[in-house]
Parts: sequence; C-alpha cells; structure tokens
Amino acid sequence: MKFAIIKERKNPPDRRVVFSPEKLAEARAQFPQAEFVVESSDIRVFSDDAYLKEGFAVTHDVSDCDVMLGVKEVPLEHLIPNKKYFYFSHTIKKQPYNRKLLVEMLNKGIEMYDHETIVKQSGARLIGFGRYAGLVGAYNGFRALGLRDKLFNLPKVETLADLDEVKAELNKITLPNIKIVLSGTGKVAMGAKEILDHLKIKEVSDALYLTSQFTEPVYCMVDVMEYSKRIDGKVGNKYEFYKDPSGYESNFMPYAKQTDFFIAGHFYGDGAPFIFTRADAKHPDFRINLVADISCDIDGPVASTIRPSTIADPFYGYDPHTESEVPFDADEAITVMAVDNLPCELPKDASEGFGEMFLEHVIPAFFNNDERGILKRAKITTANGQLTERYKYLQDYVDGNTF
Repeated sequence: MKFAIIKERKNPPDRRVVFSPEKLAEARAQFPQAEFVVESSDIRVFSDDAYLKEGFAVTHDVSDCDVMLGVKEVPLEHLIPNKKYFYFSHTIKKQPYNRKLLVEMLNKGIEMYDHETIVKQSGARLIGFGRYAGLVGAYNGFRALGLRDKLFNLPKVETLADLDEVKAELNKITLPNIKIVLSGTGKVAMGAKEILDHLKIKEVSDALYLTSQFTEPVYCMVDVMEYSKRIDGKVGNKYEFYKDPSGYESNFMPYAKQTDFFIAGHFYGDGAPFIFTRADAKHPDFRINLVADISCDIDGPVASTIRPSTIADPFYGYDPHTESEVPFDADEAITVMAVDNLPCELPKDASEGFGEMFLEHVIPAFFNNDERGILKRAKITTANGQLTERYKYLQDYVDGNTF
C-alpha cells in the first residue's frame, strides 16, 4: 500500500503536516510493507530536503498512491478519484460551506476518513491538535492581557520556533494578582493548563476560588458539572448530561463574579445550555474582562465570541452594553481572543504530536485487518459513491435539503 503526504492547498496556507520526516521514518521502519512518498511543498514547516534526507521520494505527482494524508480540506479540483483520503473535511456537522466538497468526493468514488471521526468505540477522539490549540490559546490570552494593560509585550507564537521558545518567553513576564477560570478537562483544556502550570500559577479548588481573595494569581479548572446544574435542583450526572443536556441550565455566574480571565477550553454539545449569555454579561457583578475562547463557537455558549479572530489580528473587544464589537482595549470592554486555527501558530510541535497519534492508532489498522474498527468507524464515504451506514444522517445535507 502506497501512502502520500499531500501538499496543503487551502488558503490561507497551513504549514502543518500529518507526519514529520522523523516520524514518517518511524512509520516506514514499523511497517516495511508500506511505501511512503511526499508531495513537494514550499509552505510545509518541514522542507522537502528534510524528507529527502530521510530517504523519502519527493514528487509533484502522487496520483499513483492509494492513501492521501492531509490536514485541511482539499480543493475540489485537486481531489483524485478513487483514492482514500484523510483530512479535516468539516462536513460531519453539515457545515454549509463544505457541502460541495462532500458531494464531489461521492461523485469521484473517494473513500473519505475524517481525522475528527477517528475515534474509540466509546466515541472519544483518538487524534487531533487539541493540546496545541490549548497551549497557543492560553498563551495568546496572556499576550492580550500584557498588551491591553501595558504590562508586558509577548511576541506572537508564529514568530517563535517551537514550544520551548514559547515557554521561554513566558518565563520573562510577571503577572498581576488575577483570578482565572479554565473550563473543560479534555486535550484542549489540558494544553491550556500546561501553560498555567508553567507560569507557576497556583491551582485552587472551586470552593476556595468562589469564596476567597488571594494575594497571587490563581486558577480554577471547572468541568461541565461545575458550570451547569439541573433545572429541577437534583444532583447532576455528567454522562446523563452528555446524552441529553436539555434538563440543565448554566451555573457559571458564581464563577463570572469572581473571575478576571476566562479560558474556554470546553467541548460544547448540541442542546447544552450557554455558559454565559449576553444578558449575563450585562450584570453589574459580572467581572470577566478577558476571554481566550479556544473552543470558538460563534454566537454560542460564550456570549462575547461574536466572530472568529485571526492569527494576523487575534484580539477584539466586546461591549456587553451595546452587544457590539469595539477595540480590544476599549474601556469596559471584554477583550476577546477567538482565533479558530490556533495550532497553525505552532506547526512544528503540532505536526510532531499529530504524527505520533496517527502512527499509534491509524497506520496499524491498514495492516492488522482493522482489528479495533478504527477505519470502519472513521469512513464517511465509500468507493461506490455512497455514505456509510454510520454517516447516513448526512444524506439530506448531500441532497441540499438542510438549508
């Protein structure tokens, strides 16, 4: 079987890749029956020469390969018929802007495996860039704090070589006495926590956080059962919430009254209550004035996130009284960081981490008869132009009947 590391062609350019040269060499050593080639790219974080030095063929034509490994959506005109493709297609939630992409893959007899659909039997994600989104998102939040309050001037992550340099820059700053709440317990939240712990910010329990003032910066990590509660007043259950959140409401306001900086690292499911609303943000006791929204659901659970921001222009302000955008350092504004492609700022580390997961969970499935069902669960479309059983719910989307 022949695998191709394909060139990223989406605009704006993405420098990440599924496998670094070193990790691809590991894959070749573990699976000598596999052949790996690299499509030439002038934007990838690792140069063509780096792959050539590891002994890989670098070519402009990968049409003889069986499996195409990419990161972002492939432009329609570059999809090669009758191949297997892996990339983030952004179609499984019926995203309107990518309907044509899914239709084109069906028309071309492509077997589509979305990185987002590579999951355990329980449905938990096996691979992704979550940790790096968390790392960069938390750093960017502190960068906004420094710029807005004229405390320090952290450089952009994209100007730094790797995570070691990011942490070295953080070593130079001194934080004011602020209270930080971090939502979530998954890979994104753990990435953000890594930054907080590197800064030696003290972690405190929610009970202490909600009742005490401190003489040093502190943070509290809250899960869904802390910031949500049952409407009927009974004790909530996390797994019950995940199955059906309709009987729950937000319990975030006690935290909002005690928090300066909110890092949103949670996963937001359909039907779950908003964490804080536009009305909540108007409350005189609402204290949050800085939000790093790593989850970045627009007009969703974090009311101040009214649009995504960009790596080039990462911050804006939200005026809770007018519910409108203002400069990020405007008086009484909530400063918002809502970059929706954060791992792109740390392409080397993100690619190395991603390749590690892909080699552990996905490549073996091609050679062990998919004994864990990973490929079967991940496959969205078939070679004969049909949706697989698991993704039949997308048929109305394909037919154009969902808008």
